[in-house]
Amino acid sequence: MTPALEVRDLHKVFGGLTVTNGVSLSVAAGERRLLIGPNGAGKTTLFNLITGDLRPTGGRILLFGTDITALAGRRRAHLGLARTYQIITLFPNETLRHNVMLALLGILPRRWNPLRRFDRDPALLAAAETVLDQVGLAHLALRQVRETAYGEQRRVEIALALAQRPRVLLLDEPFAGLSAQERRDVAALIGAIPPAMTVVMIEHDMDAALDLADRITLLDFGLVVVEGTRAEVVADARTRAVYLGG
Repeated sequence: MTPALEVRDLHKVFGGLTVTNGVSLSVAAGERRLLIGPNGAGKTTLFNLITGDLRPTGGRILLFGTDITALAGRRRAHLGLARTYQIITLFPNETLRHNVMLALLGILPRRWNPLRRFDRDPALLAAAETVLDQVGLAHLALRQVRETAYGEQRRVEIALALAQRPRVLLLDEPFAGLSAQERRDVAALIGAIPPAMTVVMIEHDMDAALDLADRITLLDFGLVVVEGTRAEVVADARTRAVYLGG
């Protein structure tokens, strides 16, 4: 079966610094893949290469068998690839609903019509409310982002990605900066993502993330060090060496 996401011998070099050093991954459709590794391992750079925020120095990226290595990021989104960012990228002075409507508009042809008020479009309003309901925030639809808690903003970020109806969703540290209860809320949200959607997640909070993963990939210095099930990766001596220096 064709993988949902495939990375083949991917390299990224900044001057004399190699950040991604021949990474190869194959993520099955519907799989939950967790990427772990210390700071500087190249995890976010890998996401940036997959989404087109960065151009690789070498290697290939395939989405459901289609080579997207040279495609612009916006075209990758239309093929079913969406992501969240480690640093929240919302419009703070707009409402939650308005933020989600902008995400919805990004995949619709009507975004090119400057004469139509999208914020008064009943279908778009209803779609935004549905997406906010998915992440448990429909009751805050008319609240400005800056007036919401940090954990709620994390959920809005996931809502923006879900609004694009992706086939592959990349989550960059969705638990970062959250309280224990907020981590539980976000974990429940991720766990409820439809099984047909492929999810690849970067996370440092191992306790929150391990239970959500089918397979785990450990990166260090831009290399894949270990890959396997939770039990296999946790038991591998190379994992202990990376995290404990043993």
